[in-house]
Amino acid sequence: MVSREALEKVIKEDLAGIWDVLTTEEKRLIIDNFTVHNFKRNQIIYAEKETPEYLWCLIKGKVKKYKEGIGGRQQIIRLIRPVQYFGHRAYFANEPYVSGAIAMEPSTIGAIPMKVVCRIIDGNRQLAWFFIHELSHNLGRSDTKIVNLTQKHIRGRLADALALLIDNYGFEDDGETLNIYMSREDLANLSNMTTSNAIRTLSAFVNERVIIVDGRRIKVLNESALRKISKFG
Repeated sequence: MVSREALEKVIKEDLAGIWDVLTTEEKRLIIDNFTVHNFKRNQIIYAEKETPEYLWCLIKGKVKKYKEGIGGRQQIIRLIRPVQYFGHRAYFANEPYVSGAIAMEPSTIGAIPMKVVCRIIDGNRQLAWFFIHELSHNLGRSDTKIVNLTQKHIRGRLADALALLIDNYGFEDDGETLNIYMSREDLANLSNMTTSNAIRTLSAFVNERVIIVDGRRIKVLNESALRKISKFG
């Protein structure tokens, strides 16, 4: 059981963007309705076609948003890092989820009922602008990703994915090993390619001394070369 003091500390730290624009009464409303959930690796947070109810905020761990494609093939459409928000777009659109979310590793996630969020928005224009900015930013990133996935060669797409992992999760203490372990299938789903193509392209990057691969661990030896491949596709 999380104490009220500990819960308030979590909210202040992880809902910083929202917390800063709230009144004292609105902050109290958030605290009273905020819940903390723990998810195991590969546990579904929500699935496609479910009815959205919460604004989710990743406190600790890693989450992927995905969409089922033809033949049940999974396409990863977004990676969530602490302390990003997700799951609210469908509620604002008044539609079921069009994608799902899964914990990629043991993760702690906060949740606020969207009814509470909308109640605050009705009286707080600054919070409304916060979400407009958030959704607009995500839309811009989605537009860029569509172009990259449809126009770049597989080398560029995989380099894009690895650069995204660097930007989202950074490196371990050695400054080279990605701070996330992904299966070949997940890398393929993130890059819009088959698993076999992802494996071959990773091998090519290894031969070019751009990366080193050890199981699911990937060490980036030449980040500038990787980003050059990503840029020129």
